[in-house]
This record gives sequence, C-alpha cells and structure tokens, in this order.
Amino acid sequence: MSYVLDPKLADQGRLNLEIAEKRMGALMEVRKEFAKTKPFAGLTIGMALHVTKETGILVRTLTTGGAKVAITGCNPLSTQDDIAAALAEEKDVLVWAYKGESREDYYKYISAVIDTKPDITIDDGCDLVTEIHTKHPHLLSSMIGGCEETTTGIIRLKAMEKEGVLKCPMIAVNDNKTKHLMDNYYGTGQSTFDGILRSTNMLIAGRTVVVLGYGSCGKGVAMRAQGLGAQVIVTEIDAFCALQAAMDGHRVMEMDDAAALGDLFITVTGNLNVIRMEHIEKMKDGIVMANSGHFDNEIDLKTLEQKASRKRRVRHYLDEYLLKSGRVVYVAGEGRLVNLASAEGHPSEVMSLSFCGQALACKYLVDNKGKMKSEVITLPPEIDDYISKLQLTAMGLSIDQLTEEQKKYLGSWQEGT
Repeated sequence: MSYVLDPKLADQGRLNLEIAEKRMGALMEVRKEFAKTKPFAGLTIGMALHVTKETGILVRTLTTGGAKVAITGCNPLSTQDDIAAALAEEKDVLVWAYKGESREDYYKYISAVIDTKPDITIDDGCDLVTEIHTKHPHLLSSMIGGCEETTTGIIRLKAMEKEGVLKCPMIAVNDNKTKHLMDNYYGTGQSTFDGILRSTNMLIAGRTVVVLGYGSCGKGVAMRAQGLGAQVIVTEIDAFCALQAAMDGHRVMEMDDAAALGDLFITVTGNLNVIRMEHIEKMKDGIVMANSGHFDNEIDLKTLEQKASRKRRVRHYLDEYLLKSGRVVYVAGEGRLVNLASAEGHPSEVMSLSFCGQALACKYLVDNKGKMKSEVITLPPEIDDYISKLQLTAMGLSIDQLTEEQKKYLGSWQEGT
C-alpha cells in the first residue's frame, strides 16, 4: 500500500499535473509512442526520484507504456505532497513519500520500492541502486538494468564499476546533452535562485555571490547571479573549469579568500564539506548559504550546529545560526537541494527533456536486454538528437536540412583549399 502525507491533497496535485503536461510537449510525444508500442508490458519500474509534478508526468508516461511503477523520493525535502497524493490514486502506481521524511522513513520507503522486485530502476543520487547492491543482491540477476539522473549518482556508479561491484547495466541519463547541458545549466541556474528568493527575499543585485564549483550546474548558477546584477566569485579545484570561469568574467580565488567577501554562498560541487567552519568564521554578519548539490553534506552543518550558540527557523526553510562572535549566518533549505527544499525544482519545460531521456533509456534497456555489460552506459547520440527535435517541435521551431551536395561534401576528403 502507498503512504502519502495527506490523501485530500490529490485534487490540487491533479491540477498541478495538468499544468505540467501542457509544458512538457516533448515527453507527451514519447507517451503517444509508448501508448502504441507498450514497451514495458509486464515490467515493474522502481523509482527513487524527486516526487514533483514533472516526475508525475514521467510516471504516467511509463504506465502508459505498460509498466507498473513504484516510486519514492530521493531527498527528504523534495516531495510535493499534493503530487504524491494524486499519484497514489492512479492505476499501476505505488507511492511512498512525504516532504520532511525522517532518515528512517527515507530508507524504509526505498526498501518498499525494492520489495516490488523492480525489473528496471530509475535513480537520482544512486541510493536505490546502492541499497539493492548492498542489501538485496539476489535481485540483481533478474534486473534488466537501471538509469541514473544526476552527476552525484554517476560518480557513485563509476566508483562501483571501478571496484568491480556493479552488477547490472546502468545508463547515465545525466550524461545526455539534453539533460546535462539543459537541466544542469538552465534548470539549476533558474531554480536555485527561485528557492533562495522564496527563503530569503533578498536582493541579489549589488551583492557578491560566491559559487563553489563551476561544472554545468555552477555555470548556470553563476550566469543567473550575474544576470540578476551580482558580482560573482567562483571557487574551483579543476584548473580548466576555473579558467572557464575567469574567461566568463568572474573572479576566481580560493575559498579561504572568498569567505570574507561573499554575501551569498552557493555550493554546486557534489563533494563533501566544501564550506567548513574555518570558512564560516571568516564570513560577514548576515550572509546566506545555500546548496544545490544533491546531498546535504556540501556545507558542514554538523559542525556549525555544534559551534552555534542558537539556531532558529526565521522564514520559509531559512535557519538562522547565532555564532559566539555575535554574528549570524543563515542557511536556506536545511543545506539540502535549495531548489526543491525551498521551491518546486526545475521548470517543467526543462524536466521534459530530462525525462524524455529517462523514458527512452528504459526502452533502450528493454530493447537491449542481455546484450549490455554491467557498466555505466551513455545513450547513443541519435537518441539525444531525437529528444532535441521533439523539443524544437514542441517550441514551434524548425531547422535547416543538408542538401545532397552538402552531404556529399561533408562525406568526402578530396576537396580542399
């Protein structure tokens, strides 16, 4: 049986799902195809994803394709309770999720998904796959494979592959251009500030924003900060990413130096304790810290809570910490994904692209069952191209086609200067 916080929220959930569908035209085209071909007939798909309106449209797409779906959240604060309630009433769907889950419930619900014996998994952060490998390895022999949504999960999967412990094929949906460049860059950039502004209502213009990490997500966050009128400082450990940041017009320095200059600090590294107490002790009175990486360990909140004289909730998912020096610092979204803890996550248009990738990755697993190695797999580029074309069509845009002369020219080598 499903578990949701309040079944009476289902009506509102259905309205939000209705709005999302209107903005996810590319995924709707995939759903139409699945309705005809039923690629998942007789299969169970287990999911650990953010239970949002956009994820709800993916769930509907998979069930339209014949799947039974069991879903739970992948972050304790990212579930939208009205969406969970609405999905729990739909045919062939089981849901275990609520916003604000305890750690105990979080893993209990992952176990509930595993108990459905999924043929395919869809993960965001790799917790579901990790639990199957460590506690339910007997299920791996019958699993077709899985899909991973985010950079943090891919890092974990590649570590498993390197150690030789990965026992089923895993598709790195995160590495699709239509996901990695669109979702991480445009989605994270916009939704991060949506969450920060809902929690703080602070003015960004004229402030100094420190962005920790300049991968695809960091680039998007820095771009939006700059667009809102902020001065941007980037901290990095990767020389090329740091060089890109400098070429994009941002100041680049070590965190030890940036700590005293920033008004708003945003972590997007996928790594551990990139803001530590030694940095916080250098920060100005009233600064705000937020995280847009997958896990809540990028800001060392454990030490901050030990060192702070007082902690109190002062606004919507905004916690104030009083330091012994008398200064205060603020943390948005409890140090979890601020775009989902404090807001609603990425816009539906962006997630349409990401979830086209998830849906087509599941189909790819079915079509290639038994032919793939137990490794991290990137989808063929033609699938990415197909998703791009679906989105262009949804946006009412068209592109040129090569002439026969141009095709011949591109396929030859004789003609030169």
